[in-house]
Amino acid sequence: MPFSPFVLAAIGFGAFGAILVIAGLVALFRWRPLRFLVRTLLGLVLLSLGALSAAVALGIQGYHALTREEVAARISVRPAGPQKFGATVRYPDGREQVFDLAGDEIYVDAHILKWKPIANVIGLHTAYELDRVSGRYQAIEQERSAPRTVYLLREERPVELFRLRQRYAFLAPLYDAEYGSATFVQVKEPAELEVRVSTSGLLVREAKPQ
Repeated sequence: MPFSPFVLAAIGFGAFGAILVIAGLVALFRWRPLRFLVRTLLGLVLLSLGALSAAVALGIQGYHALTREEVAARISVRPAGPQKFGATVRYPDGREQVFDLAGDEIYVDAHILKWKPIANVIGLHTAYELDRVSGRYQAIEQERSAPRTVYLLREERPVELFRLRQRYAFLAPLYDAEYGSATFVQVKEPAELEVRVSTSGLLVREAKPQ
């Protein structure tokens, strides 16, 4: 995990909290109950702050800071029959996923997190994470009744930042907006596509030759 402000805060709070708890136990051993109480309580508070900082740091791991339009993934699509096609998703970090999809179009969505300017001071910026890929039918009747193919793109993590915000309401002042964004394009022939993300959301473009 990179040393973001939250990681540094977790280390600092955790270290000082542990020192105070140990100092409190030493005071108890020397039968100084008041010092034991003060040091232990303060140490536990710092340990709690350290745990919260670690949880936030873990929650934002996997999200990408977004300051301009950038490529979130390259997708190779190839028709495999009527309303069927394969899709190979390649990420900038080298990961690759292969899916068999049903429909006329490929559909990709993502989570977008936008922080208020004050949050930028502590290292939080607009961020995104790809969420799902699926096949999409052009006819609404088929969308309702035809076989659906939906797959997860994001990595499972112990702490999900969207859920963390719901649990810790005091993070709310740092948020400007949180929303989902989606894009889709018709698959008629083999193609190389780029899924791009900007402050306005997702879009798909034909990939430039590498």
